[in-house]
Amino acid sequence: MGTYSSFEDLEVYKTTIKFTAKVYDLLKKSPLKEDFAMVDQVKRATISISNNISEGFERETDKELIRFLYFSKGSAGEVRNLFNLMEEIGYFKAVELVDRKNQVIDISKQFVNYIKYVKKRSGL
Repeated sequence: MGTYSSFEDLEVYKTTIKFTAKVYDLLKKSPLKEDFAMVDQVKRATISISNNISEGFERETDKELIRFLYFSKGSAGEVRNLFNLMEEIGYFKAVELVDRKNQVIDISKQFVNYIKYVKKRSGL
């Protein structure tokens, strides 16, 4: 991993933006489109992942960046939980969400690795 000049250069950010677009497509499907509260919460949690990456990066300190990366990782966990809930409610079958769940798990792993990298480079 090199030095990044903007959050848009981060692989985890790029992955998250693509993931968010896929989640938006998923949310258009019936019967979920009628559950406005669920749709809103999934959107908020998903958007929060990339928002926290960008906010932490713009704080310009590694300590703050790490803090916000943990927020992002937490939001990724929230999205995964919401997928589990949508499955339990019967909005989707497990097979329909397996790819999205795997994607969000991969995003969480990317956060673990990036946090380790930032901690190491800054001596935290």
